[in-house]
Amino acid sequence: MAEENNTVEGLPPKDLLKRFHCLQGERVETYSLFEEGFQAYLNGAPNYNFPMYRQLVHEITQTFSKISQDIILIVKELEEIHNLTSIASIVSGIQNNEKDKLEKTVKLQLARQNATDHPNDSSFKEEEGDLKESIQNVIRDINERMEELKFESEDLYADDLDDEKDDEAAER
Repeated sequence: MAEENNTVEGLPPKDLLKRFHCLQGERVETYSLFEEGFQAYLNGAPNYNFPMYRQLVHEITQTFSKISQDIILIVKELEEIHNLTSIASIVSGIQNNEKDKLEKTVKLQLARQNATDHPNDSSFKEEEGDLKESIQNVIRDINERMEELKFESEDLYADDLDDEKDDEAAER
């Protein structure tokens, strides 16, 4: 996951964004592992394996923290070194959305456990549904910001497209 020691200092903006996209991919993978582990924990009801789940939460927290730290450095580089404040602002907004998503995901897991433990109490199922909807809204916001990032950063890739056209012309 996010354990390799990749420094972002001195990287050109395109490489910073490439690293950001890799980190977003790691986040998706980490959420998947978190869900798998939680599902295994939940399947153990009523004899939950809490030590296993606590270890999972610890590892997931470390991974998300490392990803977050790396993205904060990327934002700093974009803003302070490359003066790309609008791109840095979008990446920072995605970072904030991801923090919100993680907090809601943890609340959702608790609601799911409560719904499993108290199947006759509809308030837990209702809370679960509300949190799922809230998480979907955050995911939508993240996707919108990712699209905004794509458009805001397309000028950084214009040179690559020009180079490709020049290469194609040279091949003819």
